[in-house]
Amino acid sequence: MKFSELGLETDLLKAIKRSGFEEATPIQEATIPLVLSGVDVIGQAQTGTGKTAAFGLPILQHTDVKQNAIQAVIISPTRELAIQTQEELFRLGKDKRAKVQVVYGGADIRRQIQQLKHHTPQILVGTPGRLLDHINRKTVDLSNAKTLILDEADEMLDMGFLEDIESIIRAIPASRQTLLFSATMPKAILKIGEKFMTEPQIVKIKTKELTTDLVDQYFVRARDFEKFDIMTRIFDVQAPELTIIFGRTKRRVDELSKGLEARGYNAAGIHGDLTQQRRMSILKKFKSGKLDILVATDVAARGLDISGVTHVYNYDIPQDPESYVHRIGRTGRAGHHGTSVTFVTPNEMDYLRVIEKLTKKKMGPLKPPTEKEAFIGQVSAALTDIKKLVETTETDKYATQAEQLLEKYDAVDLVAALLNNMTKDDANEVPVKITPERPLPRRKGDSRNGGKFKYRRNNSGGGNWHGKRDDKRRSGSKKDQDREKYGRRQANKRNFTIRSKKQKTK
Repeated sequence: MKFSELGLETDLLKAIKRSGFEEATPIQEATIPLVLSGVDVIGQAQTGTGKTAAFGLPILQHTDVKQNAIQAVIISPTRELAIQTQEELFRLGKDKRAKVQVVYGGADIRRQIQQLKHHTPQILVGTPGRLLDHINRKTVDLSNAKTLILDEADEMLDMGFLEDIESIIRAIPASRQTLLFSATMPKAILKIGEKFMTEPQIVKIKTKELTTDLVDQYFVRARDFEKFDIMTRIFDVQAPELTIIFGRTKRRVDELSKGLEARGYNAAGIHGDLTQQRRMSILKKFKSGKLDILVATDVAARGLDISGVTHVYNYDIPQDPESYVHRIGRTGRAGHHGTSVTFVTPNEMDYLRVIEKLTKKKMGPLKPPTEKEAFIGQVSAALTDIKKLVETTETDKYATQAEQLLEKYDAVDLVAALLNNMTKDDANEVPVKITPERPLPRRKGDSRNGGKFKYRRNNSGGGNWHGKRDDKRRSGSKKDQDREKYGRRQANKRNFTIRSKKQKTK
């Protein structure tokens, strides 16, 4: 369906056309008319399906640009997603001259307060903590807000933001329209709908559209210390254009990005310990194509909307199978094909099978390339680059120098030297040490359960595989046992309760 058939006003259709979009995605086609009609909506939508425009376009249409008051509030789980949402709404609302502002943690709150004071936005986007901070300081007035949007609601629950969200909702008039978007639909999300929404319409994208049919999915079975060398050789064979690598920990991200740089790859990493300025600088380079490889943790990459990603490499298999879908959803977008490669240690094969069950798609085994295959791949890529170089170079300018070189050196030697300069050393030539991570816990299935595994969400919002009955962990070092105790304490702290329907608050 074309956007012109959805009841959108001329100013918005101009912005859509300028952005190069003609046909609405399934989530946009189903959601836009509902939001325009004023009903509450719960939408199940994966990152990259166009959900920002699905709620953003009707919100912009409902915005009264003559009224200098906050009319819509959008809550996002991360700074990156909040910024991207603000940027997209600004582009879509440019012809209408709608004012959109973003507030998030990690930035100077005094500057944000000044901006809010002198340029009152009509649409406010923010992360839960910083929004609540502004509410408590009375630096935002939400009494005129007509619409509330909870974006990536499952991520916000996983990150422990439920209490903050409840407090924000109480600051917004009960007569509001509420929109909730989530990649998954656990019971906790539906309970939020019961508690804070009025007869919400549920828009659910079919599983086929949520999975990544346009992504070729492979796995490589390898021990932890083998992964890095295998991965760089795969790069040489597959020649990815724009790549995201996912690591399980911040240390892993730092070591991978530094190791890749040492081997001559154009790479950088992002995680929660980097300054906001550094993170945004890296993301800007990656989006503009000045950076070939982005290494990231799941948390740092949440909500990133980057077009043109050709390959996703899961250096560490995710513990939560739904995180896998989020990760590989970064590629295979807008009708383009993508490739994902997941590295799995022998002890983690059961996690791979659970992921396959969730996505309903078998991953193909990928044999690690040999040194010779990697070399052939590098030379092939270099030949392509040389062809482009010759086609785009004014060769006449260098004719005299070229003739002098040909008089002095053999033509084959000159070309061989050029190829050598344009290819990288073999994986073993530049040693890189990546600190081993503890493998994900391996649990034996209960005998009565046929040794099968099942997935359930734990109290802290993460994912774990359990047999029919919980088994004791293998006893490890005292340090490992202390880590487990700490993890259990943190999970207990983050337990939350949902009030019953009788206590429903508007």
